Amino acid sequence: MRGSARRLAIATLAATVAAVTLASPAQAATNPFTAAQACNNDFGGSWAYADDGHRSMYAPDGTKVGDVYLMYNGASGYNCVATLKRVAVGSTTGVSAGIRVEGGSWVEDSGNFKYYAAIQRSAADKCVMYRGEVLYGTSWQGAGRSSWGNCG
Repeated sequence: MRGSARRLAIATLAATVAAVTLASPAQAATNPFTAAQACNNDFGGSWAYADDGHRSMYAPDGTKVGDVYLMYNGASGYNCVATLKRVAVGSTTGVSAGIRVEGGSWVEDSGNFKYYAAIQRSAADKCVMYRGEVLYGTSWQGAGRSSWGNCG
């Protein structure tokens, strides 16, 4: 009986170790930055969340991989788009943030970053579109707004 109990204990321990080891390390850490902190870190200033300025990104398996935010700095008239990773946080993996100001073309901050990508553009008296993407496995997952908004 003692041998059976020992084998059961070893099997249970092995299953627990396997479950912990196989769990996605990408989910282990939370992003220490908010969108306002990301914009402030990269561009300085005081940033406010814009109306209709948030979209979440999900992989086909249902995993939330990131969030993209449109921020506004009332003092400068600039908009900032920040894409915050929710997977592989702290690891250098693909992430991008993009903005299009009315009358212009898309501009992006795209690369391999640990926590976020952020970009800013002057948008005083103009409308904007925004988008963000996060690399999850081998495919990019994205979200944003592809219609003009946040005019002003």
